[in-house]
Amino acid sequence: MAKLVASEEEVMLADAARGFLDEAAPVSHLRRLRDEGQTEDKALWKAMADMGWAGILVPENAGGSDMGHAAACVLATEMGKTLASSPFISTAVIAATALREVADERANAALAQIASGDVTYALAVDENAKFNPEATQLRGDREGNGFRLNGSKGFVVDGGNADRLLVLARTGEALTLFDLPADREGITREAKSMIDSRDAATVSFADVEATGEDVLGQVDQAMTVLKPAIEAGQAALAAEMAGVAAGAFGMTVEYLKERKQFGVPIGAFQALQHRAAHLWCECEVTASAVLNAGRKLDEDPENATLAVSLAKARATDTVQLAVQEGVQMHGGIGMTDAFDMGFYMKRARVGAEWLGDYGYHANIVAQARGF
Repeated sequence: MAKLVASEEEVMLADAARGFLDEAAPVSHLRRLRDEGQTEDKALWKAMADMGWAGILVPENAGGSDMGHAAACVLATEMGKTLASSPFISTAVIAATALREVADERANAALAQIASGDVTYALAVDENAKFNPEATQLRGDREGNGFRLNGSKGFVVDGGNADRLLVLARTGEALTLFDLPADREGITREAKSMIDSRDAATVSFADVEATGEDVLGQVDQAMTVLKPAIEAGQAALAAEMAGVAAGAFGMTVEYLKERKQFGVPIGAFQALQHRAAHLWCECEVTASAVLNAGRKLDEDPENATLAVSLAKARATDTVQLAVQEGVQMHGGIGMTDAFDMGFYMKRARVGAEWLGDYGYHANIVAQARGF
């Protein structure tokens, strides 16, 4: 059994990432993007690509660093701490994993473009209020040697700015995954105003032509490619939420040290100490669950579902506790937009829903445990 502590290499990666993000993408960076009405910073993503982050899961022969899922989770955790806004999970994790599953000449070319930072992706799966890929109704009707896509996808994270879309469609009784340019004729994107100030869109498909070359993997076998990609994304998102929780916890502890009442720091009050200690314990357990999920994806990906869902469920629960405690222990200022804690709370809320909420993943864990 792998030790659930970070390796020396993982610690070094985290330290390097933290140094870069503290300088290039602090919370004030997200605030500026929001105030300017922007949802992306292409220069930041290019800088991340230059550091090898975009190619974290891309094979070396395609220009990537191929450091594995555990390393991707390390980076996602550090991004969560500063609320760094980027297409990392959608592109460097989900799309890269899907393309690796195919590993043909076309997929390798796409992986090289991801690693260089030249192409970004979004996953177009959700159609209803809750995550459920198997319930897809967007139609992919056969036409000659290709397909015509009709329908719509909601909550397409990074879908407003992405260059390409991974689109799940129902082809007869089965599901097929398509890799399409976002500007293909018949595709329209409607940007959505998200509470976390990130990019998301509703994407509609009206008689969109898709050829056999646009199919990622095999026709009618979408989940062969998509399942590993989704699980990789869920693990990275759990890592990001663990980072959000850690960032919120750090802010709260600093406030407990600085804020004084009756002439003493409020952190001296035993009731607040107990709440902070409880939150620290929850963050540590969740960090271990995330680390386990990343390593399971690296070592035994076909049997990683339980570890990934456990990490996502725990991270969702922990980050909600962290931001709620953060707001409460900051008192009145915790509810104001002028204070950064609100950004953590908003990101936690969106992250809780993307790629399956607490109930979705808790159900998977319960079933795996025989409940």
